Amino acid sequence: MSATTETGAQHTPVTESERLHEREFARQEEIARKRDKKPRRGGLSIQSKLLIMLLAVSVISSVIVGVIGYVSGRESLRASAIDQLTTIREMRVGELEHTVESVQAGVALDSRNLSAQTLSRELNAGWEELQSRELTPEQQAELEQYYAETFIPQLEERTGDAYSPSAFIPQSNAGKWVQYHYTAQFADFDEALATNSADDGTAFSAATERYGDYLTRLVETVGYEDLLVMNLEGDVVYSAYKGVDMGSNLLDGPFRESLLADAYRDVVATNSVSTVKTTDFERWIPSLNVPSLWVVSPIGNDSAVTGALAAQIPIATINDAMTGDERWKEQGLGDTGEVYLVGGDNLMRSVSRQLVEDPEAYADKVISAGTPPDIAERVVEVSGTVLLQPITTQPVVEALKGRTGAGISTSYLGDENIAAYTPVEIDGLNWVAVARIDTAEAFAPVADFTRTLVLSLLAIVLAVSVLSLLLAQVFTRPIRKLVDAVRRVAGGDLAVQVPIGSRDEIGDLGSAFNDMASSLRIKQDLIEEQQVENQKLMLTLMPEAVAQRYRDGEETISEEHDNVSVVFAELVGFEEFAEDLSSETETSQLNALMRGFDEAATKTGVEKVRTLRGGYLASSGLIVPRVDNVRRAVDFAREMRAVVQRFNSQNGTEIDIRAGVDTGTVTSGLVARTSLAYDLWGDAVSLAYRVRSVTGLPGIYVSQAVRDRMQDSVTFTRAGSVELRGKAQDVWRIE
Repeated sequence: MSATTETGAQHTPVTESERLHEREFARQEEIARKRDKKPRRGGLSIQSKLLIMLLAVSVISSVIVGVIGYVSGRESLRASAIDQLTTIREMRVGELEHTVESVQAGVALDSRNLSAQTLSRELNAGWEELQSRELTPEQQAELEQYYAETFIPQLEERTGDAYSPSAFIPQSNAGKWVQYHYTAQFADFDEALATNSADDGTAFSAATERYGDYLTRLVETVGYEDLLVMNLEGDVVYSAYKGVDMGSNLLDGPFRESLLADAYRDVVATNSVSTVKTTDFERWIPSLNVPSLWVVSPIGNDSAVTGALAAQIPIATINDAMTGDERWKEQGLGDTGEVYLVGGDNLMRSVSRQLVEDPEAYADKVISAGTPPDIAERVVEVSGTVLLQPITTQPVVEALKGRTGAGISTSYLGDENIAAYTPVEIDGLNWVAVARIDTAEAFAPVADFTRTLVLSLLAIVLAVSVLSLLLAQVFTRPIRKLVDAVRRVAGGDLAVQVPIGSRDEIGDLGSAFNDMASSLRIKQDLIEEQQVENQKLMLTLMPEAVAQRYRDGEETISEEHDNVSVVFAELVGFEEFAEDLSSETETSQLNALMRGFDEAATKTGVEKVRTLRGGYLASSGLIVPRVDNVRRAVDFAREMRAVVQRFNSQNGTEIDIRAGVDTGTVTSGLVARTSLAYDLWGDAVSLAYRVRSVTGLPGIYVSQAVRDRMQDSVTFTRAGSVELRGKAQDVWRIE
């Protein structure tokens, strides 16, 4: 029975590691030779990858910067355009409000001065006197002929509607009288404005001749479209231009439902000369249906009101305020910007810039944007958009809700524009103002910037391509040197070193490679030294012949040895001692005992075969033949007991050993190939193993062969017998 089988423990010598290293080194050399012969795989080189990377980074970063610049530029231009439009809008609206306030203040002052008060009283008195005068049939026919042949045809041509002359002829005698003697007598408006007397011998004519010049000078100086004087009964007793509204009654005449009639009723009802009413634009038939805006104020003083003065404000007054006298560019509105007014009915209250500058283009655009063609044609025909051009864009809708703001939207011309909108603060008027400019013009610098950006990007790509090619070559040069050095190391040249020319990561890599090569060279030297040591160690563990056969690759190696003594010892009581110890303490104590056994083996000149937990196998005369191998084996067993006794006295324990000693022939050899172990087996090993436990008590037990050779120098006591191969063997205990 082999000792390996009985104990289950093996010893692995370093010669196996040496053999594995030699095989690995040979394998690496073979790989290096194949690598040198192997063609390079297809794919991009690191230089190409670096070039692509640099180009990609530069292009992507340029695009990102460009996009950010484009968005930021667009937003900045948008904000700037909105700020500029808002400023222009506020300036135009401010001028409009100031203009209307000035007109209101002027009309209020004109209606309260002494001339107006005297005019009103004289005209009222003359009007009352005219109520008793009637036109002759010829005069009545002539008045009707004026309406039928002059005014009605002009009105119908202007409006496209049909009218009856009888609808406009006043019902009162005074009304008919003044229309016949004033209105029907003038075909020219300028002549009518300059003539204030009818020379009919009436008190009314005398009053107009004396005070009518006051109204004429107001119209010519201030620029009113017309001035009307009304009495307290609603009669229009005088008109500066002597139109068909002169002689009519605002309470029951043809214009009773007009905004002028509403304003007249309001100011007269207050009975206060400080009242001023402003109407929205309305189509005024006496002016051939031209949109008219009125400012009405009572005539009189704090004591009494005798009538009302109505000033017809020209459309040009509003247009001049909103267009800045049509100097759009000088105001910063460029080629497409404008500021316009819209009323609560979504119709314009000022002129369109496009209509002024290019009527044909205006018609095409508004029709494309949804304006009915007939309206567009009418706008072009009359050269005006007031009360004609509908606008329902988002800025107008928001402003009519009382909101002020700005943003991008579609204009009434169908173009995308930036618009700034706000309500107009004029008492009695539901108007909103919108300042706009086409986004194509407002964002024109963005288009220029985009073109410049694209050209710059192409230039950057070209420059980066050249620069990247140069940088890639510079960057990969040390890498190529490293690759060459690595191949030389793989070929076995461990003395190679690469020059370090930079202090960056490439330099660190070169330094690390040099350190690696130096380390490999040092390790190779150590391996070679270790191989020498392993060779020596192998010769101490097994005969040279066995070691040589192992190096030659033999699978099964064994060798018989005669006259070899074997000691097999085991600890008794160590298990009980270790029960209360931690694993670390137990191992430490066991190592202390084993070190003592190793020292004893060295002292007595025996060879340790292996150790195991609580056991020890040794031989004498195996590696180095000894004549006194039996004595040395016995002395070693005694020294082991002495080591245990010293341990007991140091630790207060009661550990002992049982040792078996036999001598004879043994077989040594290498066991297994994956976990290599040099072992002993044979009868001498088996008998030494068995005699140590013949009684179960601690002590040193020997076979009959050992007693025969040591009986003259050692005292023995018979302890029993064991059976080996069918024969009884006496066992002796050393006293």
